[in-house]
Amino acid sequence: MYPIIEKSTAEEIKKFQESKLKELLIYLQNHSPFYQKLFKENHIDINDINTLEDLRKIPTTEKNDIQQNNNDFFCVPMTEIVDFSTTSGTLGDPVTFGLSEKDMERIAYNEAISLSCAGISKGDVVQMITTIDKRFIAGLAYLLGLRKIGAGVVRMGPGIPELQWDSIFRYKPRYLITVPSFLLKMIDYAEKNGIDYKNSSVVGAVCIGESIKNQDFTDNILSQKIKERWNIQLFSTYASTEMSTAFTECEFQVGGHHHPELIITEILDEDENPVKEGESGELTITTLGVEALPLLRFKTGDLVKAHYEPCKCGRNTMRLSPVIGRKQQMIKYKGTTLYPPAMNDILNDFAGISCYQIVIHSSEIGLDEIIIKLSTENNDENFVNEVRDHFRAKLRVSPKIEIVDFDTLFKIVHHPNSRKPINFIDLRT
Repeated sequence: MYPIIEKSTAEEIKKFQESKLKELLIYLQNHSPFYQKLFKENHIDINDINTLEDLRKIPTTEKNDIQQNNNDFFCVPMTEIVDFSTTSGTLGDPVTFGLSEKDMERIAYNEAISLSCAGISKGDVVQMITTIDKRFIAGLAYLLGLRKIGAGVVRMGPGIPELQWDSIFRYKPRYLITVPSFLLKMIDYAEKNGIDYKNSSVVGAVCIGESIKNQDFTDNILSQKIKERWNIQLFSTYASTEMSTAFTECEFQVGGHHHPELIITEILDEDENPVKEGESGELTITTLGVEALPLLRFKTGDLVKAHYEPCKCGRNTMRLSPVIGRKQQMIKYKGTTLYPPAMNDILNDFAGISCYQIVIHSSEIGLDEIIIKLSTENNDENFVNEVRDHFRAKLRVSPKIEIVDFDTLFKIVHHPNSRKPINFIDLRT
């Protein structure tokens, strides 16, 4: 499934997006209480916004704006909302998003073309190891997208390796949609219970919630550990409730492909200026075709790099790097700047760590402090020193490390109310 616009030239894509931007601005002017007020207070005439570069004349929007003005972002009456979803609340109180019937069709189209990037096609069976309830938009989006492709769906939900393997051998899915770290738990279960997982029907997994790539698109530690034991393809996908759009890798696995008909992207520096090509910045998005709660210049908080060279798959769209980190999760530790993904890589590198959580808090003098809570079957007193030395060697920091009972830590990390593992907690004020 290749939308024609994705194989168009860069100039054609830009002109297409500028025409869609004009439509969006008119829609917001007529239907959005929040953006009507923003345009008025900032003396913005939407007729002056004609190019993508003109977007800089409009102030950015942040999650805090939606939290404080949630209802004013809705452009349709509540009677037109057919599905209510919320953000995950990773960095604060959840925000309510509503989808109209038109929006439901849009997310189905989005996931259909995104999952097609990863090679899923009509007739394939796909096992969803992700929740579809708890106001979780992604699970619903995967289901609708797979139906639009014409794939069969096994809605398993997260956890319970025994049942996952039962479904795999019963329904023979070619692809899984899952948090990648759970694949290791499935492998562990299979090896302990004599399951011939290497000869299963599974050829690939679309990985959500955790990074599996380094910035140069090579496999990170987590991805390497999976592939060393199970020879399947792993595809990155990146999305958020606010974007209602996914960036998914194709078979060449060099970044998540942009869908120009669905979203306008900007990569901005600290001063909200576009970064130079090859530099990282905050992903800022403008949604296209969203009816209920469209967003204009919304700062996602995710730090990424954009790649513009044409892909071997034939698409000429921009591709996003793996997320470097969340802007608000940046840690300043004794002169070193860190993001959780870098620490995840180190902890995933230790076979002896069965579960972990990174906790950040402020010291009495306002400095960031790092505590690594981990569970291990390794009783060697030198193990903690090995982990700490690895942090020193790789990141030039020496965090405090606490050993925690596995059952206790596992319940905290894999909390039933969370959609993904809670491997990072920020207790800073």
